Amino acid sequence: MPLHPQAREYVAQYPTDLGVDLATLDLEKINELRGQDAFALKRGPHTQLPFVRDETAEGVPIRIYRADRGDGALPVIVYFHGGGWVFGSVKRNDAQARDLAIRAGAVVVSVDYRLAPEHPFPAAADDAWTVVRDLFARPAFYQSNGGVAVVGDSAGGNLAAVAAWQARDAGLTLAHQVLIYPVTDVAMTTPSYREFADGYGLAAAEMAWFIEQYAGETDPHDPRLAPLRLADCAGLAPATIVTAEYDVLRDEAEQYGTRLAQAGVPVEMRRFDGAVHGFFGLPGLFDQAMEARDYVADRLREAL
Repeated sequence: MPLHPQAREYVAQYPTDLGVDLATLDLEKINELRGQDAFALKRGPHTQLPFVRDETAEGVPIRIYRADRGDGALPVIVYFHGGGWVFGSVKRNDAQARDLAIRAGAVVVSVDYRLAPEHPFPAAADDAWTVVRDLFARPAFYQSNGGVAVVGDSAGGNLAAVAAWQARDAGLTLAHQVLIYPVTDVAMTTPSYREFADGYGLAAAEMAWFIEQYAGETDPHDPRLAPLRLADCAGLAPATIVTAEYDVLRDEAEQYGTRLAQAGVPVEMRRFDGAVHGFFGLPGLFDQAMEARDYVADRLREAL
């Protein structure tokens, strides 16, 4: 399919994610970029909710959202934001988390995991697992009814996938995992990497830079870094995988879905034709963001 007209306009203005010379990105510049958000007004409205509270889970900062006043137990969705393990935050993800709490009718726990390069692998994965483990340890604190799902986009999708297999191995039952254009490998050898390398919202060179900041010299076959390398996918939580057609991460995400299906895991994959990386988080720019959010919320409500 050709690029969606909205995606074509976006790529013309923002061909790459960071839009800077990667060689200039020292820690000072990274922190400067973290304080900026050119798309703040395009992330959707910060819908007022009656229950939003900042807490910690074994020291990991989290923000808890409910679309009601907090009376009674609900399913819980743990959300991991994207940003290449280097950028992103609960604050930047606030509008999306509020929207998800309303659409899914669930408690949303948004995780402020540690960022690279100050905190390289496995810090982010450790924080993700800490929050999931804490939710099962303290269900009453989260007002959980026992139904738990993990959701993440891009690097956050990577963390959600890793937390899902860690939960399986720990004997904790997740109802569902939603992986939105997730990083599932760090080899960068798929056809989509070659086809879209020069920039459709996320360039291959930028992805290589993100991986270097987070992973460094880590074994690229470590499944805490590359869940596609997990030896056994049997028994993982049922999955929904969302991909964008014009995205370097498309093929590895779909390969992961195929591996899950081959292992007997119920999985549904949906590719958004003509879309680019990052579309899900920008409903102010992409009509397909709302379509994808409706789809994800429907899948979560069904699972939970």
